Amino acid sequence: MSGLFLRAGLLKGCLLTGACLSIAACTIVELPYHITKSAVKTTAYVVEGSYEFTVGTTKVVYRIGKFTFKAVKAPLEWPLGSSIETIDGLPPKEAIRQGRVKTAPYTVKGKMYYPMSIEEAQTYRATGTASWYGYGTSGSKYGHMTANGEAFDPEGLTAAHKYLPLPTHVKVTNLENGRSIILRVNDRGPFPSDRNPSSGERILDVSARAAKLLGFYHKGLVKVHIEVIQLQQG
Repeated sequence: MSGLFLRAGLLKGCLLTGACLSIAACTIVELPYHITKSAVKTTAYVVEGSYEFTVGTTKVVYRIGKFTFKAVKAPLEWPLGSSIETIDGLPPKEAIRQGRVKTAPYTVKGKMYYPMSIEEAQTYRATGTASWYGYGTSGSKYGHMTANGEAFDPEGLTAAHKYLPLPTHVKVTNLENGRSIILRVNDRGPFPSDRNPSSGERILDVSARAAKLLGFYHKGLVKVHIEVIQLQQG
């Protein structure tokens, strides 16, 4: 598998069965992200505390370097912050309740999105435009849940990505000023809006606090480099 370049046009889910003996008979899914398999290892960071929910837990608090993270499960009656219509073929909240979210395909405005696998995400790196969102852009100030069922917190160190497994941790660098932070990806987006279809071309939506720390809160948009990091227990 070394050196193999997985790109847009990858045949994902193309099963060579008796009913699918040629490329024409397979379902071709366009994947708008690029992953290069190489000998380069993803950076590992020491994490203090549990960063994943276990049975019966509703809150986790942990540290990665100088950054402290808090993740809280949202009540199921809270509204979903994004415009996701289905997750893994189920109503979003049912998929969240069943824990079928991490790498599950989902739909937004009739379009199907296929997240990358955990293995693919390990070497994921990308450069592109990032934006930020908070209570004002989410349309609710009373609380809503992210795409994996966590309580959205504009003051948290979180982000939204269309294709990374939920949750995933990424290092985000503002290429205009060199500032870097680590974020927990726990939501989906950004997606094209009716007023601005090109907004779907952005690769990351970060929380209001993350935008302030990265130095583009007042600017709104910035060019960033993101890379997935691996966590090891301290």
